[in-house]
Amino acid sequence: MKARAFTLVELLAAMGAVVLLAGLVFSGIAAARTQARSAECVSNLRQWGTALQLYVQDHDGYLPRRGQGVQPVFRIDRSQDWFNALCPYLDLPPYHEMVRRGEAPRPGDRSVFVCPEAVAPDGNTHFICYGMNMYLSRWDQPQPLRITRLSGLSEIAFLADSPGGYASTVPSARPYSVVARHGGRANVAFLDGHVKSLSGDYLGCGTGEKSQPDVRWKTGLSDTWTPN
Repeated sequence: MKARAFTLVELLAAMGAVVLLAGLVFSGIAAARTQARSAECVSNLRQWGTALQLYVQDHDGYLPRRGQGVQPVFRIDRSQDWFNALCPYLDLPPYHEMVRRGEAPRPGDRSVFVCPEAVAPDGNTHFICYGMNMYLSRWDQPQPLRITRLSGLSEIAFLADSPGGYASTVPSARPYSVVARHGGRANVAFLDGHVKSLSGDYLGCGTGEKSQPDVRWKTGLSDTWTPN
């Protein structure tokens, strides 16, 4: 009995099916990888949130300082800045000490300082890819902000995905904006310690902060300061 050969149309159809299946497989792998990296980032932020709770307990309710505001980080020697003050609660040396030792976090490191999706921006010396809420505990205020002065702690952002090189952040059209680098979403830790993944559009990443019922950046206190 003579074997039947495939026609050109049948071969093309089979190849098309293989290409389609391969695309679905690779798409699934990419999605799983994105979710895994976002989960690692969420874990980092939870650890920072826990460190904050311990710091507040030890410092009579005062928050650490936010670090520099709208500028990229160039000053790292202040012990009250969050990236120095919270490290001992995570069994880490302060950030400035890591720099002195030549052990500063870098892209790709497995570190609570490093979001796995973050990339090092051009021209910035310090790769700090999480930023504290820019409205909290600013250096233009004589004392750090006391957490007991705030209400709705579960709604006020504490720390979020930010561009590498900025120690504080807020959704904005400016370079210091919160960054939605997890498939269009950004991870945010709140003052009560919980963490959420939120859409960049919902937050106002790249455009400007939006008033939302479950996430706030401003303190609600009588303070007219705004980033510029």
